[in-house]
Amino acid sequence: MYDEIDTSPKTRINQALALLGWVGISFTASITGIIVSTEGWFEGLQKPSWEPPNWIFGPVWTFLYLMMGLAAWFVWRKGGWALQRIPLWFFLLQLFLNACWTPLFFGMHFLELALVEIVLLWLSLTITMTTFFRVSKTAFCLMIPYWSWVSYATALNFIIWRMNS
Repeated sequence: MYDEIDTSPKTRINQALALLGWVGISFTASITGIIVSTEGWFEGLQKPSWEPPNWIFGPVWTFLYLMMGLAAWFVWRKGGWALQRIPLWFFLLQLFLNACWTPLFFGMHFLELALVEIVLLWLSLTITMTTFFRVSKTAFCLMIPYWSWVSYATALNFIIWRMNS
């Protein structure tokens, strides 16, 4: 079985470039967090006591985007777009929804619409993980921290919406 694995230098370079690509694609969702200000308005909202401190978001999201990119790469390695089109499209869909939440919540202050959007994100992420599980158990496991964080964020979004409506 080990003999079937192509370990040629060209293949290793292609795999490394693909890994960098998937990690890079994952980090693109963070661009909206860079261009949308999270200061000012948010501090004035009522929030539950279990809201995380602001300093935690940078390290957590860095870790999550890295894990997401690794997960997509593990799926991609099992046949690329030709064989893994559906799981990879779901991955890109949930990544798009991830990027949309910040402008809705922080930029436009649409608490209710952001809540609907994060529920859609959670659903698409759950579907993504289900399709990843069928391809790579490793990819599925790499997505668990992200799914947990989005689950937590969905509950927090709901509580903030209720406290401020």
